[in-house]
Amino acid sequence: MSERVRDFGKYGARGVKGHEAVARQLDALAGYFTTPVTSRRGLLARLHYLTRSDHARQAARAAGLTVTDRTLKAWLDGKRRPSQRNVERVEVAYRTVRRQNVARYLLRRLNAEGRGTRVEIHPLNQSQVPRPRQRVVEFRSLNVRQWDALVRAWTDADDAALDDAWVEKIVDLGSQWGQYEYVTNVGFAA
Repeated sequence: MSERVRDFGKYGARGVKGHEAVARQLDALAGYFTTPVTSRRGLLARLHYLTRSDHARQAARAAGLTVTDRTLKAWLDGKRRPSQRNVERVEVAYRTVRRQNVARYLLRRLNAEGRGTRVEIHPLNQSQVPRPRQRVVEFRSLNVRQWDALVRAWTDADDAALDDAWVEKIVDLGSQWGQYEYVTNVGFAA
């Protein structure tokens, strides 16, 4: 696409890619545990979440947590502590399984039986850009009716697909959609 931003930040503009802001908002709606995984309480909460059923255990294994059941039991009982690498695997597996578990719920809420969800797009920060180079970019809102591609890409943690799905949605803003490829924030609720 010829309208995509190629050299973002050259003159001092600040922001994030729109799809990253969408992923951040979806993560907030997913309701992850706030206690860090590095604390005992946070680790136990994640391990209980990942081992509460056979389905959860299979999903955790598919997400990369490939330790034995005996090792998991020792971690849960406090007889052993996982290595730093395994703590990171627990966190990745937890986030992956949590995304898969809440995806259907979020999709149903965001699609709202075809009515969609209003998305507020806050433009990039141009406070550091010299005055002659600043663009007129304003706050915009958009009603997104089909969230399937966005939620699927977020669930799969596929940045490229999420970026493509986001750009497909903001094209509805009209001829200046490229100004909203980078934003300070994207807000919506489910």
